[in-house]
Amino acid sequence: MGGGFAAYGELASRSMQREKEAELLFVGDEYRRAIGTYYENSPAGHKRYPKSLEALLKDERFAFNRRHLRRLYRDPVTGKDWATVEAPEGGIMGVRSTSAAAPLKSADFLPQDAAFEGAPRLADWQFVYGPLAAPTASK
Repeated sequence: MGGGFAAYGELASRSMQREKEAELLFVGDEYRRAIGTYYENSPAGHKRYPKSLEALLKDERFAFNRRHLRRLYRDPVTGKDWATVEAPEGGIMGVRSTSAAAPLKSADFLPQDAAFEGAPRLADWQFVYGPLAAPTASK
């Protein structure tokens, strides 16, 4: 009977981790999308990343309140704040979990998350917005 409870406990634990990873993918993508709209909708064509995650809630670069994110979400895996990924030119270009746990999901990611394939830790899943490369002129 004890073995049955242990097996059930392991199954329940894995199921909970799968749910947390799915939520991590969803919320991380929400941050990536919000950072992208902040960057792409910069006034006067001076594209910049937000200096803080709070800037996604109230973009003070405009005369009216522009929101890129409804609220700041906690990291679903740790329950704590996200770690930020700094842009080379300054500002925040993404977020990542601080969890050192190994992910259960290791393949079959959406195209925007393809870099997560085979990552050894959840902290390696970085939800980063990078502007698309400018199209080259054809001759």
